[in-house]
Amino acid sequence: MNKLAGVHIVWLMLLSGTLCAQQESYFSQYMNNPLILNPAYAGINDVICLNATVRRQWMGMVGAPNNLIFDGNAPIKPFGINSGVGVSFGQETYGFNKNINFSAAYSYKIDLRKGKLGIGLNAGVYNATLSAKPGGGNTGWVPPQSDPSVDGVIPTIGKGATAFDMGLGVYYKSDDIYFGFAISHLLQPKIKYLGQSANDATSLPRNFNLMAGYRIVLPNPMFEVRPSTLIITDGKIVSLTLNTNVVYNKNFWGGVSVRPGDGIVALMGFELYNGLKIGIDYDFATTSLIKYNSGSVEFTLGYCFNLKVEKTPQKYKSVRFL
Repeated sequence: MNKLAGVHIVWLMLLSGTLCAQQESYFSQYMNNPLILNPAYAGINDVICLNATVRRQWMGMVGAPNNLIFDGNAPIKPFGINSGVGVSFGQETYGFNKNINFSAAYSYKIDLRKGKLGIGLNAGVYNATLSAKPGGGNTGWVPPQSDPSVDGVIPTIGKGATAFDMGLGVYYKSDDIYFGFAISHLLQPKIKYLGQSANDATSLPRNFNLMAGYRIVLPNPMFEVRPSTLIITDGKIVSLTLNTNVVYNKNFWGGVSVRPGDGIVALMGFELYNGLKIGIDYDFATTSLIKYNSGSVEFTLGYCFNLKVEKTPQKYKSVRFL
């Protein structure tokens, strides 16, 4: 297979996203910010956390998937009820598609054994735009088959559609273990572009994800091993990620993830003492696509802090010594 043929195949894969809904996007650093996949995580750590994630997939390919997510979560106690709230803004571009979603999450927290259980849901809007400019405006070579004058399905002017979206999940976390299960696109919202008939509208399929992780303290307590796994499926396609990170002094980590049949990921990062966390990973494709791109990169930036104000000890003088 020559390079041109390979690029055509990739473009057919990307263009298929305009005709049928896609599985959830990959995020290799899911263990550092589970809120991306599970609303029940909101406020589970009893601190306020702000995060940003940028992912560039299949670098060097025109119209390849790109993701940008900003989110935050915090614990709250309305009427004395242990709870958590979160907000998330995400943008995804691939092929001729540009999808934007905004959601708010709520989680009810329960003290359970040595950890906490969160039961959460999120709700928001999902906006999908279909444009003749690949990747929402990326420039570069475009296959002749994707020219709007050749394929009438591709509009010369951008078309947009907005739908209400929901998700729910459960998440448990203790000092040594965590696991969570969540469903996104719970109502399978329909995406109907302007001018389309109801029969031509596409639905976002429900996606199910299961994540779990464990902390193993080595004989030298400065080192920990943290294996984890993530399974995502829409009922047709299953994505499995197996990860192992080694953590030094609770502030530095590095590790490897394997997605069987898809790729290998190298991860590293560090956390500063003021709550700032930085992570980066590089994905190596193990499929035939490795010939046509230079890998994928994901960068995360997070900051967690506590608003509790410690009371300053006050000194009182005894009247007997005045």
